[in-house]
Amino acid sequence: MVSMTTQTDLPVLADLGAKLIGERAALLENAGGGKVFINGQLAFVWEPGQDGVRRFAASQLVDSGVAQVNEVAAGFGINTESLRRWRKSLENTGLMGLAPVKKGPKRPSLLTQEKAAEIRAHRAGGASLRATAAATGVSTDTVRRAMAMTEPSLDQATTTDPAAVVDKSPAQQELPLTPAPLDRSGERSAARAGLLQSAAPIFAPATGARHAGLFLALPALETTGLLSCAKEVYGALPNGFYGLETILTDAVLRALAGESRAEGATRFDPQELGRVLGMDRAPEVKTIRRKINQLAQTGKAGELIATLAAHHLAGTGPGGEDLAAILYVDGHVRAYQGTKKIGKLYSTRLKFPVPATEETWVSDAHGAPVFVVMAAPGASLAGELRRLLPELRTAVGDSRRVLVGFDRGGWSPALFKYMDESGFDVLTWFKGTTPDIKEEHFHEVSHTDEHREVKTWEVADTLVDLPLTATKKTGEVFQIRQISRTVPTTGGGTRQIHILTTDRALPAGEVVYRMGNRWRQENQFRYARMHFDLDSHDSYASTDDDEDRLVPYPSKARAYQKVVAARSAHAEAAAIADNNLMALKTPAEGSKELSVTVTSAMHNQAMAPLWEAEAPLIQAEKIHKRIPAKIRIGDLNPGQQVLDTETKMIHTGIRMAAYNTAMTLAREIRTNTGYARANQEAHALMRQALNQGGDIDTSTPGYLTITLDPLPTQAKTTAIAQLCEHLTSTKARYPGTDLILRYKIKNSA
Repeated sequence: MVSMTTQTDLPVLADLGAKLIGERAALLENAGGGKVFINGQLAFVWEPGQDGVRRFAASQLVDSGVAQVNEVAAGFGINTESLRRWRKSLENTGLMGLAPVKKGPKRPSLLTQEKAAEIRAHRAGGASLRATAAATGVSTDTVRRAMAMTEPSLDQATTTDPAAVVDKSPAQQELPLTPAPLDRSGERSAARAGLLQSAAPIFAPATGARHAGLFLALPALETTGLLSCAKEVYGALPNGFYGLETILTDAVLRALAGESRAEGATRFDPQELGRVLGMDRAPEVKTIRRKINQLAQTGKAGELIATLAAHHLAGTGPGGEDLAAILYVDGHVRAYQGTKKIGKLYSTRLKFPVPATEETWVSDAHGAPVFVVMAAPGASLAGELRRLLPELRTAVGDSRRVLVGFDRGGWSPALFKYMDESGFDVLTWFKGTTPDIKEEHFHEVSHTDEHREVKTWEVADTLVDLPLTATKKTGEVFQIRQISRTVPTTGGGTRQIHILTTDRALPAGEVVYRMGNRWRQENQFRYARMHFDLDSHDSYASTDDDEDRLVPYPSKARAYQKVVAARSAHAEAAAIADNNLMALKTPAEGSKELSVTVTSAMHNQAMAPLWEAEAPLIQAEKIHKRIPAKIRIGDLNPGQQVLDTETKMIHTGIRMAAYNTAMTLAREIRTNTGYARANQEAHALMRQALNQGGDIDTSTPGYLTITLDPLPTQAKTTAIAQLCEHLTSTKARYPGTDLILRYKIKNSA
């Protein structure tokens, strides 16, 4: 019998000159750099001069348990004390602590015209990039920039146009012009080997960073609680280069820049967006999808939304008011344009039924999104409200009464009674017809809104009894407060509209104001559709619908329409028969006879229209009665599917945070700047500022200073300068670091 042995990868590496480190690792170094292999797989790579990456690799071999301290020290040709210092520096200050300290000037210097000319002269003689860099004392990246730059752009001080000179401080003049991203290849190698939990943000000084304006969003993003709530719910992503905070920060900043979907990452220069994220490059589309899918697989999207809601409602509004005191609830239909077999819903925006999914949204008094759940297929708003109340109570966090506003889609007197008994007050419109209130009951009321504007209305404050038709007790009613107003109609007349609420202590003027504020939720939907792709389908994955789920039988409704038509025809026929009989019994004009004899034939002829209409009515009622009210979805629409909700809900949470971030920035422009047109242009100015370029300065330890380029007009530049001053006062920190953010803006020349 012939036996065979298995040959491992490590002896092959040893044959190539690699040093074996313990039983699992090998180090291969030559003039072209170094490589570390773990179990035969490439884990770390560095080029000549990248001593920091080499030290990182040695430290990680020990910290990850791949090899012992003495084995790593012997393999790398160092003593154990040096290895101990490297590991300590990595633990305290990260990868930057492993970078070798260079002698000479501490601050970066500008690429001057003289130095660029010297570099070009060496390159003109045929020297390579490395040879030119060594001869001129600069890096190869500086050589590339010198060769790409034109003469006028090297020294702005030589320009002949004084108006083109921007006043810069000495610190700003020393920032390098769009330097190459920091080398993070060592961390990426460790991430590929599964040895890195996540890469921390590290910023390089730069001037002319294209997306520097996005830094303005970070203090407002912190107040949304997205990052802290996500860490509480998910903990962390699996080991990799991009961590949870980086992925979520990237998603929110892209949304604020107008690209909410993962595919929008292709419309950014990854290196430029990476400067804002503190990475060598921003994550690509496939990376974003993979990371979000990893979160979706945990099945915790609903918990994330609930945690965000609790965080939001625990805060206070712009005027210090209680955000949990007033909430608005509405359904939102999201049309589907794909090829999946999705159930149809009626879209009030499109005015016809479309394949769609429906969500139930909760907003605060200012229209800011608080909570969202996926509605059950075909569910009514009244049913969703009843199902949502326990989750709202959990988000509120205590037993206080909460005013909940919604439109006529939630009309149900039984629901009103249930909400009142559950500690929630109702605020909605009256649905149906009701007698008008007499004029003598109307009187003037007023309310002062958050902008200190006084609004007045003529209202009647009365009580009304609503029949509880869903109960078995005949004649049971629910008494509720009714606020009535008289409003003009399109035809030139007037009509009365009625608001219902179970809150009997709320002033009548505030009731009218709060009911009108429900439109802020509609405005939120419209704004989010325009700027944050609210209706996009971030995942087209689907599952089969529950075939045993009972749904209303459409044939029942169609049969009932035939009953209604038959009853109408029967009523018309009865009227005709009555007229015929009256004509038979009435003597002819001028006749002296006081009575008329009606024979059976004459009677049958008069009643013929009614008898003809009775047969179709009886038949229609029998057919309607035989048809069941509900049917299995598997029998009605076999193969129907429902779209995946986990991925969509995670993206919805991100969009909610982006929306609230944008609203906070716009509000800060209105309240903390002197911009004259802030009430009309706050959102436009906010978006313009977020898309400004600027400088990134890391020269002050513990601080990250962002200096934005000036805006087109002095008024806007001054307004953003005031906004920068206010945001700086918050002392917000960049996510995942201890760097305090400071904001400035350059003066227009």
